[in-house]
Amino acid sequence: MKYLGVVLCAALFAIQTQSAQAVCGYESCHPTKSNMVNIHLVPHSHDDVGWLKTVDQYFYGHKNNIQHAGVQYIIDTVISELIKDPARRFIQVETSFFSKWWDEQSETVRSIVKKLVNEGRLQFTNGAWSMNDEAAVNYQSVIDQFTLGLKFLDDTFGVCGRPRVGWQIDPFGHSREQASLYAQMGYDGEFFSRMDHNDKGRRMNDLALEMVWDASETLDNVKLFTGLLYTFYWDTPGFCFDVHCSDDPIIDGDSYDNNVKSRVDDFIAYAAQVAEKFRTNHIMIPMGGDFQYEDAEVNFKNMDKLIKYINERQTSGSKYNIFYSTPGCYLNSVHQSVQSYPNKTQDFFPYGSDTNSFWTGYYTSRPTQKRFERDGNHILQVAKQLSTFAGLSSEQQKEDLEYLRQIMGVMQHHDAITGTEKQAVSNDYDRLLHDAIIGGTNTARDALRKVTNLPNGAFESCLQMNISECAFTKDGADNVVVTLYNPLAHTTSQYVRVPVKNENYEVTDEKGRVVASEVVPVAWQVLALEFRNNDTQHELVFKASVNKIANYYIKKVASRNIVPTTAKSAQKKELPLEANKKIKTMKTAAETHDDEETVVQTSQIKLVIDNKTGLLKTVEMNGVSENIEQSFGIYRTYDSGAYVFRQYNQGDFEIQKDGVEFTVYDGALVKEIHQTYNEFISQVIRINEGEEHVEFEWLVGPIPVEENFGNEVVTVFSSGISSNGVFYTDSNGRELIRREKDKREDFTPELAVQPTSGNYYPITSRIALQDSSNRMALLTDRAQGGSSMNDGQLELMLHRRLVRDDGYGVGEALNEEKFGQPLIARGKVYLILNSADESTSVEREAEKVFHLPLWKFFSQNTGSSGSVAKSVPSFDDFPKSVHLLTLEPFNDDEILFRVENFMDHTEGRVVSFNIRPIFDSLNGLEIRETTLDGNLPLSDLKRFKFHAEGSGARGTEPEYYTSAHKPLAANATQEAAEFAVTLYPMQIRTFIIKTQ
Repeated sequence: MKYLGVVLCAALFAIQTQSAQAVCGYESCHPTKSNMVNIHLVPHSHDDVGWLKTVDQYFYGHKNNIQHAGVQYIIDTVISELIKDPARRFIQVETSFFSKWWDEQSETVRSIVKKLVNEGRLQFTNGAWSMNDEAAVNYQSVIDQFTLGLKFLDDTFGVCGRPRVGWQIDPFGHSREQASLYAQMGYDGEFFSRMDHNDKGRRMNDLALEMVWDASETLDNVKLFTGLLYTFYWDTPGFCFDVHCSDDPIIDGDSYDNNVKSRVDDFIAYAAQVAEKFRTNHIMIPMGGDFQYEDAEVNFKNMDKLIKYINERQTSGSKYNIFYSTPGCYLNSVHQSVQSYPNKTQDFFPYGSDTNSFWTGYYTSRPTQKRFERDGNHILQVAKQLSTFAGLSSEQQKEDLEYLRQIMGVMQHHDAITGTEKQAVSNDYDRLLHDAIIGGTNTARDALRKVTNLPNGAFESCLQMNISECAFTKDGADNVVVTLYNPLAHTTSQYVRVPVKNENYEVTDEKGRVVASEVVPVAWQVLALEFRNNDTQHELVFKASVNKIANYYIKKVASRNIVPTTAKSAQKKELPLEANKKIKTMKTAAETHDDEETVVQTSQIKLVIDNKTGLLKTVEMNGVSENIEQSFGIYRTYDSGAYVFRQYNQGDFEIQKDGVEFTVYDGALVKEIHQTYNEFISQVIRINEGEEHVEFEWLVGPIPVEENFGNEVVTVFSSGISSNGVFYTDSNGRELIRREKDKREDFTPELAVQPTSGNYYPITSRIALQDSSNRMALLTDRAQGGSSMNDGQLELMLHRRLVRDDGYGVGEALNEEKFGQPLIARGKVYLILNSADESTSVEREAEKVFHLPLWKFFSQNTGSSGSVAKSVPSFDDFPKSVHLLTLEPFNDDEILFRVENFMDHTEGRVVSFNIRPIFDSLNGLEIRETTLDGNLPLSDLKRFKFHAEGSGARGTEPEYYTSAHKPLAANATQEAAEFAVTLYPMQIRTFIIKTQ
């Protein structure tokens, strides 16, 4: 194996003697021949940022007994081989690995790599920190991780480092929003390699493997060329020249084993098959696979011979022209060919690799990790905003924030947030994310000490609130300051819950006004968790109103109503630790009309519980009443796995219909129904005074299994709504997509074997259904799988415990353990019931609050510090539909600022507002507008436009998209009118503010 040192001298000489002007991008592509089939040979290595091994194990080549892979050696040897021949090409995809490698290189090596990039020989493709999943990710985190990766490339290589093409070759299904984001970042197209087998078969016959994806129902000009690879992202069958493969090399010497003719014959035969399925005389053939090119000389030597001997046949009449290329160069050739392509409007979920394998299990796999990732995004947004307001500048603070950005980029990887990695790798992701979150909370703490009137405040974060535990209050909550940070643009009113002892408290705001509060018990099943510290068994609840930052003060008092009681509510008492596992619930009623039902209500919402079954049966809210029965069901599965959800027998699904014990706690602010379904499923149904949603806080686990059968737990909401098989799911937390049971946009799916799994879709934030009268929507606190298998019914998969691997590479059953026992998961689902005539904007607004709620920081109240709080900008003047998507330090003297109109075309309207006050409050000198990722001036946007069939006459020359509006560019000396911003529904605009 040869390394960089072997060729450094020659490379340096080449750099020093270079006279021609280097070109990158499309100008560096090899010439093609119009009268031939042009074979674009694309060398690449697909390097997972964690899967069977951890991120570092993959990078360093550690634990090769698990999988032979060492990314540092791949990059080393590829660079060595590219230097040898200017005709060679290679694409680098995962910026996280490349950044780690780059940090270890000498200036000499860096100069060589920059030369290769500047000449288009090493091309960055996709360019994000990782190759993100497309089912479980939220759009905010996708934008962040692209911003991170592309910024590194721009800072390091300038314009020649900027990718032009998306390369999503391994994710297990593809979202419409991902395509929309690519278009908004200025990408020319994207390629992937997984598609439902029925869809692919139809597209092969119709020459429709490449298409124009209309990636938004609301936004104009977000159409993106999208191509499916002919086979897969692995090498051409029979032509894997990597050291990990056993295919025949090309033997061209004076040897008995000379096989040039047969090898070339076979490759041309394959190329002919491919060419039949595409509309131009260009085809792309990838040469690479998982962690290939660790000894790149072997790969390139054989590809050199392949190219040489195929092209030699042109003198004998062959019509095949082969050369090294990249996805970008291939796409450029296709664009120059000016063809028409079929239109695509929905997405590519679910992915079915065969009739028994729909990859829908990973929508839910590892539910606690999916939630932890959302926590990471939450503190990232808080820390970025606070860092901006406080002007944090120490190296440690900047390193902590950058590390959190990077680990969140890792978590978007298609084997991280998906839950499709080995358990040891999952544990490592948890470790990385925990360490990064701690750094984020430290950053936020440092900022709060600068911008609040508490320069010595502890500002501790409680990271175990998911089990109602907080180390700061475990010994008492007397004289505690709760500092609340609101990452949203607008003032928000939310209920705050603080773990406390069963004592009397008074809560006051910053003006000394008493705020209504009450103490409610934590569900006994949570207290019974063996690993939970039971110093606190109650929660103090109060409603807070916060613009950006607000302090609330808690102190013990002599007498108050600890738990709001009525004559018919349950008796509550502090639970002795040793009795935790012996507690039984009682059926009690807040208001009992007869022996049949229990009514629990606030001013806004009325819930009716069936006393015989213990289940919710009716919901009234927003002037609408609907029979809604909510329960839990269990799929008993035989060969489900981390990726795939497979029913073994359609009869192996049962929904619990009765036998639910419940207790009602009826307070002035909070009403709770504590339900026990069985020994491993319990739930609290909660309604808060003044709020327009019902909260279902579920606790599932340890899920029992049999020797040959696992169990997968769902929550099911059954209503009388006549939905006629139609329901709606979100795309990465943005626009909704209409689904119809048993149907797809472009083909007829085969669902006889797996009718349920084949109707499952990824739910990143919301699923809904409606008829002409009523609409029911469920909002989630993490990514989950969901469906509507019966009219009026929605289901969400919450947790999975399995006994087998599904055969797609992980090699382990999804059987998580924590603290020596099967995993227990806790989470929330929110119900909004409304008239079908009402706007769904209320769901949008709730979605933002649930995704980025108030972050709680805790300090001891030591009295007045004498310090004055620093003024922080208020975004309250923004129109109601405008979201503060991003506010973060970009460079030492630059701030990245994104605003989004988060309503779609059915909910919102065009809004205009002025950002001069924000610009001034951030000490702005200049402002410029960029593409979505923040790294390309919007004035430089020029991306490929392709003609879709049925969209009018096709032109004869290649067409391009440029910015649809005049990019904003202004400085502090100009009038406020120059800072006006207009946002169409769903539009995001991105700005860089240069500061003093």
